[in-house]
Amino acid sequence: MNPEARYWIEKLGLERHPEGGCFRETYRSEEAIPSRGLPERYGEPRPFSTAIYFLLADGDFSALHRIRSDELWHFYRGSSLTLHVIEPEGIYGKIRLGADPEKCQALQAVVKAGCWFGATLNEPDSYALVGCTVAPGFDFADFEMGEREALLRRYPRHGDTIRKLTR
Repeated sequence: MNPEARYWIEKLGLERHPEGGCFRETYRSEEAIPSRGLPERYGEPRPFSTAIYFLLADGDFSALHRIRSDELWHFYRGSSLTLHVIEPEGIYGKIRLGADPEKCQALQAVVKAGCWFGATLNEPDSYALVGCTVAPGFDFADFEMGEREALLRRYPRHGDTIRKLTR
C-alpha cells in the first residue's frame, strides 16, 4: 500500500467502508431534525449534519451508491479523484476533486441526494484523502449500494461506468 495512505489510515483510525476505501466518522450533530420536519423519504429523525474522513488508495474505488441527502466532498491530500455521478433522470457527469484549479479540479463538490455516485483515483498507485459532510445527517438506513444488473437495465448507455464501479 502507498506509505502515505497507510500513514493516514493509521493516524486517523480509518476502517474499511462497505462501498470501498476507508473511513471514520468525525462529527455527528447532537441535535436532530424531527421526522415531521423532513421529507417523507427519511421516515425517522436525522441529525442536523454528519462528517467523515474518507480515503481511497492503490486503485481501490468507491462503488456506485446513493443516499437520501446531499453530500459535500472536501479534498485534503494526495492525488485528485473523479466523482462519477448518474442523476435519477440518467444524466451522467464527472466532478474532479483535487487541489489544482488549472486542471479543472475543485476543492469542494456536491453530490445531490438521490444520485448514484462513486469515485476513482486519477493517478495509479496513489491515494486521496477527502472529507464528506452530509445534511441532513447520514444514517446507513439512507445508504443503497448499486446493484450492477439493476443499474445496467435502468441506465444502459452508462454500462462501462456501471461495470467499472460495481462489485
